Amino acid sequence: MRTHFALVTGASSGIGLAFAKGLAVRGYNMLIVSNVDSIHTAAQEIRAAYPAIEVISLVMDLSRQEAARELYEYTQAQEIEVEVLVNNAGVYHDRDILDDSEGFTSLILNLHMYTPAMLCYLFGQDMRLRKHGYILNVCSVTSKIVAQRLGTYASTKSFLAAFTRSLHIELKPYGVYVTNVSPGAVDTGLYNIKPWMTKLGKCLGIIVSPETLARRGLRALFHGCSKVTIPAVFWHILTFIILLIPTCLLRLIRRLGWF
Repeated sequence: MRTHFALVTGASSGIGLAFAKGLAVRGYNMLIVSNVDSIHTAAQEIRAAYPAIEVISLVMDLSRQEAARELYEYTQAQEIEVEVLVNNAGVYHDRDILDDSEGFTSLILNLHMYTPAMLCYLFGQDMRLRKHGYILNVCSVTSKIVAQRLGTYASTKSFLAAFTRSLHIELKPYGVYVTNVSPGAVDTGLYNIKPWMTKLGKCLGIIVSPETLARRGLRALFHGCSKVTIPAVFWHILTFIILLIPTCLLRLIRRLGWF
């Protein structure tokens, strides 16, 4: 059996790649997965920086319902024992629910809910038997926000956050740590923010780099924390304020075209 492996989904760039590198620093062999061929380039980058570890890259569309089972069976066939599972694969979304295609709606529901939940279920079984393991689910600060244009994205992240908390409680007595990492804005180019705004946000500590997110997230995971919000203070305050906005005011904001 090939041991001391970490599995990171959505690891071709950005947050996922930062998590993969952060785990490589800790000496973990890597199985990194993405739906794009650039995952192999990411693997080469990790190998060059950490030649002592084994790095396996795999192209797989994780938005298919059969993907979780296929990925688990791949590790069984390759005799890979996954000690750390990082469910990072996802897509950011800011659009009215009914303006999406049926195909995209199915994709985001599977990618944010079904696949990570099933990967937790399948690999979590093995971790519980071994009485050792780590699972990190990348959620979002939007999991607590109910607002227009974020209906699908925030709701799927809300499911993942609730699922992660329950799993944390269930598995900790068996020596398996499960952590919800809820990022706010991260400097990945995903949000189409103007460069000067990104620079200002980073100076104010509102926007963090993928490396900072990965470092804090992994620290929380290996310390057994159930949840970490990054960055914490600003997003806790903003989320609290948004939760105070009544539905009638949200309707007015929409009618005025502000959001």
